[in-house]
Amino acid sequence: MSFFSATLLMFLVFDPAGNLIPCIALLKAVPQQRRTRIIAREMLIALLILVICMFGGRMLLQALQLDQPALGIAGGIVLFLIALRMIFPSRHGVFGEMNGGEPFIVPLATPLLAGPSAVATIILMMTRAPDRWPVWLGAVCTAWAVSTVILLCSAPISRLIGSRLLAALERLMGMLLTIMAAQMFLNGVREFMRHTGT
Repeated sequence: MSFFSATLLMFLVFDPAGNLIPCIALLKAVPQQRRTRIIAREMLIALLILVICMFGGRMLLQALQLDQPALGIAGGIVLFLIALRMIFPSRHGVFGEMNGGEPFIVPLATPLLAGPSAVATIILMMTRAPDRWPVWLGAVCTAWAVSTVILLCSAPISRLIGSRLLAALERLMGMLLTIMAAQMFLNGVREFMRHTGT
């Protein structure tokens, strides 16, 4: 996997277009001058979570005695479920409504951005090619930076393109992510069959 494809994959997993509306809804009761600080704080927390998973996830797999094919298959399933949520969004949303106050860590930092699909994708990339960690780190940081800019501009972007186009973009990204999820699943099955000699 190249730097560009890894960056594109992480960008699709982060799903900043799909997170625009939830982000706006979660912060609608927060004063405008604090929204930028909250989004920046939550994005930094999400990046910290992802970096910790990148360098510590492999040791966790070894401690739990999990194989790489299992991670690939599980990651593909999780990506597929996330993609289905993007293509067929629920009217009630995924996280529901908050009872008041401003969000802290949950649900903006995780699971909206640093969710199970992002963690599984990062651990899988590190497990398959740990010597290429600078490429994976660069891909994660690049996709994170672009996602941060998009979320920081969430309010004006939503007013500019409208809710219908936002929904269309989310479904398009969901379709692309479905293809990548299927490929990840097939790679996991292929590696399992290779390891078992079938």
